[in-house]
Amino acid sequence: MGNPVYRPLWKIVLTSAVVAGMSIASGKTFPAFVAEPHSTLAGQTLSASGVPTLHAIVESSRNADLRWPDFTPYKTAVAKLYETSGYSLLWVQNGRVRPQGLAVIELLQNAEAKGLDPEDYDGSRWQGRLLKLGQKKLDQKPSEQDLISFDTALTVSTMRYIRSIHCGRVNPKEFKFELDTEGKQLPLAEFVQTQVLNASDSAAEIQKLEPPFLGYRKLLALLPVYEGYANQVDGEKLPTITKTVRPGQTYAGVIRLGQFLQVIGDIPAGTQLNPNATIYDGALVEGVKHYQDRHGETPTGNLDARTITELNTPPAARIRQIKLTLERWRWIPHSFPQPPVVVNLPEYRVRAMNPDGTVAFYKNVIIGKAYGHKSPVFEKEIQYVVFRPYWNVTPSIQRNEIVPHIQKDPNYIAKHNFEVVTPQGEVVTDNQVSPEVLEGIRSLHLMVRQKPGDTNSLGLVKIIFPNPENVYLHGTDAPGLFSQDVRDFSHGCIRVEKPADLVAWVLRNNPGWDLERVKATMNGEKNNLQVNLATRIPVLIVYGTATVNEENQIRFFDDIYGYDAELDKALAAGYQ
Repeated sequence: MGNPVYRPLWKIVLTSAVVAGMSIASGKTFPAFVAEPHSTLAGQTLSASGVPTLHAIVESSRNADLRWPDFTPYKTAVAKLYETSGYSLLWVQNGRVRPQGLAVIELLQNAEAKGLDPEDYDGSRWQGRLLKLGQKKLDQKPSEQDLISFDTALTVSTMRYIRSIHCGRVNPKEFKFELDTEGKQLPLAEFVQTQVLNASDSAAEIQKLEPPFLGYRKLLALLPVYEGYANQVDGEKLPTITKTVRPGQTYAGVIRLGQFLQVIGDIPAGTQLNPNATIYDGALVEGVKHYQDRHGETPTGNLDARTITELNTPPAARIRQIKLTLERWRWIPHSFPQPPVVVNLPEYRVRAMNPDGTVAFYKNVIIGKAYGHKSPVFEKEIQYVVFRPYWNVTPSIQRNEIVPHIQKDPNYIAKHNFEVVTPQGEVVTDNQVSPEVLEGIRSLHLMVRQKPGDTNSLGLVKIIFPNPENVYLHGTDAPGLFSQDVRDFSHGCIRVEKPADLVAWVLRNNPGWDLERVKATMNGEKNNLQVNLATRIPVLIVYGTATVNEENQIRFFDDIYGYDAELDKALAAGYQ
């Protein structure tokens, strides 16, 4: 999930209304009771009995005609908007829906194009409501009750859609993710009043609120592509295997495999495939390699059990991954003071971003889970770098892992380059551990740390962004682990492959700290050297199981922490 853009987009939107000619996309037919287009048209004034009816809906935060009738979270904004209008209608004039209302309704009906569920914005109900307002006799107007219900339903649905498209349906803090969507909430009443109700293209104004990132736009563009794949695939699964199929061997599913890979684009559309083939070879092997690479696997070309399982994942599941990742894109701030560092956990990758939102470079990473410690999802600031650091063992690791090792071998500390220190940093021993010292370690009156150097678990450098979880980016003394497809071997911190490049990028605003100096300091003699950043840099640790990589290929990854399943459940609960 890379490619941020660095500008406060909604502030630009709020101060630069577009006043060109009316533009309403016409994929649907509406009844002929649309008011004449006029960018400054006011809403319909209510009667003396109508105003209390509108008041009652607003005060109760409930419109029974909505799919999700309770709109309590929007009560303040809805009340402010109608107060501003003198409690007249907003979307209706002379009993007819204004063009701005129709433009917004079409946007709500087409919410699926943004990876949203149209039914959360009453998508299937709008045509019936429009017909209800329009089926009165020509000499009769719809009842005020009908108009008020319609108007408030459209106001609430519009606000829900705006918030969804701008900062997501679900608050990430429900999952204990430290991403601040509250800080990017729009002033809904003001935005609807100034940018939507009298806009020449209301839908376009709302769409400006989407995440401005290149990665979001690329992923969004591939959503209809995968929906097209879903319509072409019949759902029949490939035969499972008990033994890996290698190039040149027979496989019962060769024909179906070729058809599937061609449908989803891993084999070019013009490639001629043998309709009677039984041997797994040629274009099929290259197609499988391409598929494996897109799904976070080493592109061996071998058909093993994992690859067959991935291939048998239906396109509908991939579509859901795209939609869930689009939701998470909306949780991210739309602007940053500096180009950030972005870690996408399921992808096992960290990216350094350019000011224009493109990727400067990326590195593979190792993350947490195998030891029971997941890497957190949050936004913080990189403040300093430490060269040749100590590894200060966390209390949980000290108690649960170091103590049992010492109990088995009193020389464990010396063999692994550790030392025992007081809370003030005074060395107690770096040799055999006595029973008294072991008790101090167990009770946490003494602490264990690993000495700097090539055998240090943090490698030769760490990048610090203070956080309660004490997680940071660092090197490693075991670079061979980066060759694994699944890289969740850490205790929660994030190990970076060849970290010198990232450190030089982080220190690029510090005079004199180029790549050569970074490498020299990593391999120098001065231990635990702290270098504060001249300019703090945002760091985001995010979670997206569908991404578009630097080669414009969509890639899918395992839901390693189960967060997709949790988000899917939360979205299904709707607005209740």
